[in-house]
Amino acid sequence: MPSKSELASANKAKKDEFYTQLSDIEKEMRYYRKHFKDKVVFCNCDDPFESNFFKYFVLNFNRLGLKKLIATCYASSPIANTQLSLFDVIGTEESKQNKPYKAVVTKVYDKTGDGGIDMFDVAELFKSGENSLSELEGDGDFRSKECLELLDESDIVVTNPPFSLFREYISVLFEHKKHFIVI
Repeated sequence: MPSKSELASANKAKKDEFYTQLSDIEKEMRYYRKHFKDKVVFCNCDDPFESNFFKYFVLNFNRLGLKKLIATCYASSPIANTQLSLFDVIGTEESKQNKPYKAVVTKVYDKTGDGGIDMFDVAELFKSGENSLSELEGDGDFRSKECLELLDESDIVVTNPPFSLFREYISVLFEHKKHFIVI
């Protein structure tokens, strides 16, 4: 967890890349489990290739009783697509650089037949088209028309938003009357 001085420095430098640990997400989400049943969860600042928020919700999709999970990321994410071998379902390596993506998950099950559900099953569900992974038309910014339409489709937003845009980010959530958990 970053210190106060690191956060202050990051705010001045507009450094927004603080990634939340999966264990921290798990600890916090245990208080909200019952609120996710039959809901559309939107992780609108979360690279589906890297985000622990995406990982938490996709691996707990059935247990939480989610209706749908949507994750989007910015085109300029410095780590976007660095684990793409797991989700190697779109284009060539050159076409994947600095592209914003949208992942939409409506089902999660043991696709590989190994007796458990893990990220390899999720990758296979994307490859088979049972869930969708597509490039966004815009840059993936939470304020873009495309991402605002996805926000309107959602019930609950859960993410670690861009630190330098925190006030604006929260204002957008209030404007669209969304329930949210920001860590």
